[in-house]
Amino acid sequence: MHLEDLGLIGNCQFSALIARTGDVVWCCLPRFDAEPVFSTLLDETHGGYYTIGAPEGTAGEQRYMGNSNVLETTFQTTTGTFRVIDFAPRYTQFERTFRPTQLIRIIDPIDGAPSVNVSCQPRLGWSKLTPQVIQGSNHVQFLGYTSPLRLTTDIPLSYVNGQAFLLTKRHYLVLSWGEPVAQPLVGLCENYLHETLRYWQRWVKHCNIPPMFQSEVIRSALALKLHCFEDTGAIIASMTTSIPESPGSGRTWDYRYCWLRDAYYALEAFRMLGHFEEREQFTRYLLNIASAHPELHLAPLYRVDGTSDLEEHILADWPGYGGDGPVRIGNAAAQQIQHDIFGEMVLALAPIFLDERFRAERTPETFKLLERLARKAIAVAGTPDAGIWEYRSTPTPQTFSSLMSWAAASRMATIAERNTPALVDEFRQAAEHIRGQIIAQAWNPDIGAFASTYAGKSLDAALLEMANLRFLPPTDPRLHSTIDAIRAHLSQNGWLLRYREDDGFGTPNMAFLICSYWLVEALATVGRLAEARDVMSHIRTACSPLGLISEDCDTTTRRLWGNFPQAYSHVGLIHAAFASSPSWAEVL
Repeated sequence: MHLEDLGLIGNCQFSALIARTGDVVWCCLPRFDAEPVFSTLLDETHGGYYTIGAPEGTAGEQRYMGNSNVLETTFQTTTGTFRVIDFAPRYTQFERTFRPTQLIRIIDPIDGAPSVNVSCQPRLGWSKLTPQVIQGSNHVQFLGYTSPLRLTTDIPLSYVNGQAFLLTKRHYLVLSWGEPVAQPLVGLCENYLHETLRYWQRWVKHCNIPPMFQSEVIRSALALKLHCFEDTGAIIASMTTSIPESPGSGRTWDYRYCWLRDAYYALEAFRMLGHFEEREQFTRYLLNIASAHPELHLAPLYRVDGTSDLEEHILADWPGYGGDGPVRIGNAAAQQIQHDIFGEMVLALAPIFLDERFRAERTPETFKLLERLARKAIAVAGTPDAGIWEYRSTPTPQTFSSLMSWAAASRMATIAERNTPALVDEFRQAAEHIRGQIIAQAWNPDIGAFASTYAGKSLDAALLEMANLRFLPPTDPRLHSTIDAIRAHLSQNGWLLRYREDDGFGTPNMAFLICSYWLVEALATVGRLAEARDVMSHIRTACSPLGLISEDCDTTTRRLWGNFPQAYSHVGLIHAAFASSPSWAEVL
């Protein structure tokens, strides 16, 4: 099973990964960080699965229907052709978004007399126990879950056990969590399909996109939207857990949670796309978290409901992706100190007070939180932490964390100019102090770059963000020198590694995809647009055939590794595409 052969569907409540063979290989219900119902992604032998495919098990051809998150897989068999349409309903009704916890699969004969294989074999989460099955006249109910799990279909139930049958007409299957299907099945599914396609295609029409790299941006936008948990406003890092960053590395982490840092970058991508409701929803999520932490002792990540019970466990009886474990649930990074998150939260909230379109969201509560976050960022600047890459070693002062503290103070000074002039001097002086500290402590003339840590000698691809954050003027030679040093020493076949140091799990040997997109953005920001476009044209080839991206890439084989799809990577692509593309005024 390769990540490049998986398609993503979802509706901002749950998601599923579907292989070209027609297998649902990963699906957690009723939300992203719940236990898996289908799980052959991490245990091909004993994990749960839900197959609709060719009896021979051959792979089909996948594509998304139009600009949507509706997936179509077409199977060519020896006797005919059929397709499977997979989606999770999502559309607007009664001025609310309708997103039931339902996975809908439609089997559609195209030509000839194809046979099809259907088998639904869920498992009871991490226990991998088989649920008790009760058959009705047109449904199968699986017992043992916290809510009813039911498969409703117009296929004879005798055939929903893996026995091949002749496909003579269009068939419908609805897997529902919670409320069962009570309406006529055919009309329900056809209406859901029509409305869901219409919703996504209208959503895309309302996206801003650049003239170049349009298809990549559209797919990244659609994939990124599926990482939003609309119920609370959380934005998760990825749909999966424990896909190794590289074979045999042991770098297997659970990413089904909301990293505050990643959420900021995602919100900036949505801003570029012209979608703003995600910021409003995330602000509520952040306010709820902050209210429980008066001293702003924020964790780097939280569950989608804002809780932080994320103790990390290894599941010994799970072999892992391709047998390459360990499988982890929870994430010990939730206990780390990562000082950059305070700066990123200031940047996430800043548009509310700088963009007149968000005037209605300017509340005393939000401004007070912004002020507290900025002061917290200033207070921790230059102090030891685990940093953006979550080193599981002794904390040291991380240059990137201080960079984000500077950004918090700088942006807060700008906000104060427009809202509370009495605070301007405090934050402007703090910004200048932190800038001076970074230059004095992190600039290393021996390597011709800002180092990853104070008084350090190593390079960190995250410091490419100095350009985008406007830490130095775009003509400053130290900025160009840092970009060039990172590009020269962290490059691998035209993609960038995060760093080249042993971090306790060995030295990384896979490209971390967002770093390459940061390089594009940095080059464009300092005026080296031709170079930016050359890099972008090269690294865009890391996308899967469906346009999806994971966290890491083997730059020799182009195999994708790391949790999949990765919101961070799609965010990076969107940022880089806008930065390196001409404006529409230059094209039309």
